[in-house]
Amino acid sequence: MLISKTVPCFLYFAIHICTIECDPSPHSHIQSKGQKLHREREEDGSFSPSDYHHYKEGKHQSEFDHEAIIGNRRDAEEYDHLSPKESQTRLSVLVNKMDRDQDGLVDKKELTQWIQRSFKMLTEEEGQERMEEEDKNEDGKVTWKEHIAEAFGIDLETEDEEFSDHLGTIEENQMIKEDRMLFKAADLNGDGVLDKTEFTAFAIPEEFKHMHQTLYKHTMEKRDTSKDGYLSLEEYLNDGSNNPPSVGSENYFVEKDRFENEFDVNRDGKLDRAEVLKWLVPDNNKVAENEADHLIEESDDNKDGKLSVQEILDHHESFVGSEATDFGEHLYNTHKFDDEL
Repeated sequence: MLISKTVPCFLYFAIHICTIECDPSPHSHIQSKGQKLHREREEDGSFSPSDYHHYKEGKHQSEFDHEAIIGNRRDAEEYDHLSPKESQTRLSVLVNKMDRDQDGLVDKKELTQWIQRSFKMLTEEEGQERMEEEDKNEDGKVTWKEHIAEAFGIDLETEDEEFSDHLGTIEENQMIKEDRMLFKAADLNGDGVLDKTEFTAFAIPEEFKHMHQTLYKHTMEKRDTSKDGYLSLEEYLNDGSNNPPSVGSENYFVEKDRFENEFDVNRDGKLDRAEVLKWLVPDNNKVAENEADHLIEESDDNKDGKLSVQEILDHHESFVGSEATDFGEHLYNTHKFDDEL
């Protein structure tokens, strides 16, 4: 995660049904100029988790559940427009795919594996969508020049032109510098352009292990002011804007608690490389597990820890959604759209 921040998308009944895996990432997260490409980072500098949109202002957002099951954002939205009967019919096919041992029940392991596949599909979809925005000549590749033009509105004279201080504002220059490092890290074959797979790693680096060192390097350059290779609590709190949370504020205590109890695993009062990456990089396996627990809790009527086909279909709105009362309105909107065309 991201999924993002948007988390990538949803599976169509017939087309995507046989393939499926947000940040915690990190997870669409299209940003404003300069940060447009990469998933949003939270105010503390880390990427947003894949389950970032699961709860908003304390309220449960069912869209996250739907995307976690379907693996494609657009298709998840499509399910929301179906009648309950059609939604259940399509969902029954998905359930058969989830039930890997074909015992008629979906246990936590099977559901977790399905959600992990959905997350991977969402990442691929998000990368493809972003690539389409930047690949102006539609050759299936993105050059550094194309990226700079789309993300920052800057036209480079040549493909080989590197970062220079005259390109933009100080803030933009820093983003350009970081993007250049990520671009090079993603370009595994070293040909100077990014294909579909490489571009997805560039756009959503927190989801790809070979990109983590570059993310780590960015963070340490910005925050490790003592240059000792560790992040103290003070350095962790300071995002480089010289406006860290004031001591005693609610945000200060929240972040202090995260630092001490979530990230500082060995309790030595500082974050080493592994602990910094624990903060920066999403644990999608944990997110998928939590989502599986959530869906089982919502739907396990007989409390046996597993979900039967009927239990899933009885709770289909938790899995794929169905706006039964608004279905006619959706039909009306579709016809209206066709008329406008």
